[in-house]
Amino acid sequence: MTGERDLVLGTAGHIDHGKTALVRALTGIDTDRLPAEKQRGITIDLGFASLQVGPFRLALIDVPGHERFIRNMLAGASGLDLAMLVIAADDSVMQQTREHLEILRLLGLSGGIVVLTKCDLVEPSWLDLVADEARTLVAGSFLEGAEVVRTSAATGEGIDDLKQALSRLCEQAPGREDPGLFRMAIDRSFTIAGHGTVVTGTVASGSVSVGDDLEWLPAGRAVRVRGLQRHEKPVDRLSRGSRAAINLSGVHHTEISRGHELAAPGYLVATRVLSVEVRGSENAPRALRHRARYRVHLGTAEVSATLSLLDGNQSSPGNAGWAQLFVAEPVVAVHGQPFVLREESPPATMGGGRVLQPQARRVRRRDEAALDRLGRLSSPDPIVRLTAALANYGLKVWTERTICRDTGIPLVEVPGAVNGLSTAGALVEVPLGPRRTVRLLAEVVEALDDRLLRALARLHDEYPRQTAIGRARVAAAMADLGNEALVAGIIDRLRSKGQVTSDVRTVALAGYEPKLSQAERRLKVEIADTYHAGALSPPDLADLVAKAGARSAVVPELVALLVSEERLVDIGNQLYLDFEAEGELRRRITERLAGGSRITMAELRDLLCTTRKFAVPIGEYLDRIGLTVREGDARRLRDPAAAATTSIT
Repeated sequence: MTGERDLVLGTAGHIDHGKTALVRALTGIDTDRLPAEKQRGITIDLGFASLQVGPFRLALIDVPGHERFIRNMLAGASGLDLAMLVIAADDSVMQQTREHLEILRLLGLSGGIVVLTKCDLVEPSWLDLVADEARTLVAGSFLEGAEVVRTSAATGEGIDDLKQALSRLCEQAPGREDPGLFRMAIDRSFTIAGHGTVVTGTVASGSVSVGDDLEWLPAGRAVRVRGLQRHEKPVDRLSRGSRAAINLSGVHHTEISRGHELAAPGYLVATRVLSVEVRGSENAPRALRHRARYRVHLGTAEVSATLSLLDGNQSSPGNAGWAQLFVAEPVVAVHGQPFVLREESPPATMGGGRVLQPQARRVRRRDEAALDRLGRLSSPDPIVRLTAALANYGLKVWTERTICRDTGIPLVEVPGAVNGLSTAGALVEVPLGPRRTVRLLAEVVEALDDRLLRALARLHDEYPRQTAIGRARVAAAMADLGNEALVAGIIDRLRSKGQVTSDVRTVALAGYEPKLSQAERRLKVEIADTYHAGALSPPDLADLVAKAGARSAVVPELVALLVSEERLVDIGNQLYLDFEAEGELRRRITERLAGGSRITMAELRDLLCTTRKFAVPIGEYLDRIGLTVREGDARRLRDPAAAATTSIT
């Protein structure tokens, strides 16, 4: 059959209201599979069946109705598209009827049907009263206006009517946006002789095929798909809305369990902190409280968590606000995923909400900037969500898959959304070397620009006599970024904007002039004159420091200033040459070694009319700048053809 659509339909309702019998009457499948369920006559764990209704393949999940097994009910309800709220005609609305309806509302369901069971046990007038009570119960919920179908599993009454009603319901069911990346929360794990580990669940998004590599979370380990089944029939591929049994290699069935997930590699990430939008249940016995501990039901997982309300000390029933969940065990989530909060003692559903940041850092309460980003992450506009996610990333590396996870934007739409931001100037490319760039949100880059300029201003104040600051020193002032290439990229960006001047070694604020006293200016001139007079036998820096007396501490800074002004050249080992002398050095060496000649150290000393003390470091300097190359005890020009055009630096 072509044009088929997979949907997940779940039961909900009070214990002993006939949910399992109703599923059996619809499908012919008894979903009570455990011996304890057979013995006690109640559903304890999730049961599964399938039903074809026209072009719709329904995966039926039968959930337990007893309050002691509400955690199992939540594990099954997390993946539903549609729900059947089951009410027994002889009991009418009961406590778990109300709680199950509230849970379905918190999980964001948008479609369903009300089914009255055991209608053969009551009078028609009583049945009308129960139907009216059911309509009153669902008023104001997603089931308001839903069909109310009267049935009896014992006699078969209304079963065909229910199938027709389900067909109409499926036709009206809105399509859920599929992120396009595979994800499945696991509700069972077991082993089959000759096959190994098998897990089951409802495919929440994307598709999976035999042979695919997946990631098992929160362990973060790679596993491979050996085989697939849909309702006990082998298939090659499964997609969103399918009930799946997946035969895995790479994990033992005792390691993987309910609450774990399978996903496309690089999509989900385990975390202990979630930023959320939270709302207190309207039927909750009390308000949600800041720093209170609750049981969080997320997907098929159930974990303990501390609730941190970000804009108050409590959230009254029916009120919504921003919060963070600090979970006791790692969990995985995607943007927009619903969750439910419950108290264990006394047991009660307290509220729920949706995830805004699947991987978050601790947020300070009443942090206006953080609250603003959370507000943007809750926006229906995907571009607004994208800019908020990029602001949260800061300098962290992101991929199209992480954006899909953190914004809810389908994977195929992410490149267009990102390119749109770049075109609008909201994303800026920062160079990280000659062949690599990184794209950062403009507000992040502007903050980096401002931070570097302030750091440079502080360094100028700290070293007022230096014309420029070494790039390494600037990078050290921003060491927490952990990326010198990024600092260099920001410097290059600021240079292109005319806000700094820089070379390969140093950087300075545009227009900066060193701050020298009158005495320091005179000393600077004296030092420059001394080096000029020394020519190729320059003064020793230690001697200059010693002769300066009380001003000795400033001599190295003044020498560095003369180097940055290109009046001195650093040849290494704390030796410096006057700029003109360095030019004369190059000229003499180039002329002497023209035509392939060689020169020994003694000959170099005589050529320069200097001593060995200076000739040795000068020879090493010539090698270092690439003018000469040493071969044994002699040197020659590295590139005779280019020697004549070698620039003076």
